[in-house]
Amino acid sequence: MQITLTPEIETILTEYAGSQNISPEMLVQNMLKEWFGSRIVAGQSDGDKTLADHLAEHIGVLSSSEYVSGGAQMSKDCGKKFAAGLLRKRQQGRL
Repeated sequence: MQITLTPEIETILTEYAGSQNISPEMLVQNMLKEWFGSRIVAGQSDGDKTLADHLAEHIGVLSSSEYVSGGAQMSKDCGKKFAAGLLRKRQQGRL
């Protein structure tokens, strides 16, 4: 869709968008979303999707027991494991 604006309105939009550090097009889209927001179907626009929405098909759960007998127990003593890893790096002169 293309909308023709009068020079006065274009100037006002451009100045206001500049003061908000956004493009005039983004300003108009935001204003229209606010104005007609209740009529916009949820999920219709990619711009409204979150990172989780975009990655939903790729996010899953992995059980470490499928790869390590008895499971990797990665959540057990994680503070101690982290400290031990830092100590190792320090002893190797990498920290």
